[in-house]
Amino acid sequence: MIRVMIADDDALIREGLRMILDQAPDIEVVAVAENGSEALRQVGPHRPDVILMDIRMPELDGLEATRRLLASSDHVKVIILTTFEFDEYVFQALRAGASGFLLKRIEPERLIEAIGVVARGEALLAPSVTKRVIEEISRRQRSHQPELLSALTAREKEVLEMIARGLSNDELSEQLFISANTVKTHVKRILLKLGARDRAQAVVMAYEAGLVT
Repeated sequence: MIRVMIADDDALIREGLRMILDQAPDIEVVAVAENGSEALRQVGPHRPDVILMDIRMPELDGLEATRRLLASSDHVKVIILTTFEFDEYVFQALRAGASGFLLKRIEPERLIEAIGVVARGEALLAPSVTKRVIEEISRRQRSHQPELLSALTAREKEVLEMIARGLSNDELSEQLFISANTVKTHVKRILLKLGARDRAQAVVMAYEAGLVT
């Protein structure tokens, strides 16, 4: 069972998300919060696996709440909820350790699927809209620091570039003619060498380093 918290200042959105998730047999909504401060207070008592975090909330916004939460916890995963496809805060949230983001108009089935993806330790990087946001914002903020990736082997850089372009593990396995277990080993080593929390942070670093253009 995946334990989920919903953090959004709009009561209608909170209730709508809860109604959708209540239909999923493997998801339990364990807490709701009206702002980032309340979300932080409820993490300890309810121990959610995944938090659906609105980016714009009063008192403490989703970006700062994500930074504080992930600086002190390596268990919970954060999915940022946003109304706009191109939002400066989205990129900052990914850098802070969020596992991805979703538009609030997402279809119910995709929302449930996305929560499962993040709970398994993957990142929401495959949808084209996510790729566009990362590309557009990182293009304006890219630091051009190739030394960020200096610890990686040539094969690991190749794998990271393909991940940054939105390929899944299965697609990597097929295109590189290697087993799924070998792909997982490469990904694990990449995260370890980069000091990245998950695939999302590794992708941000790939864009910042100029590996992907």
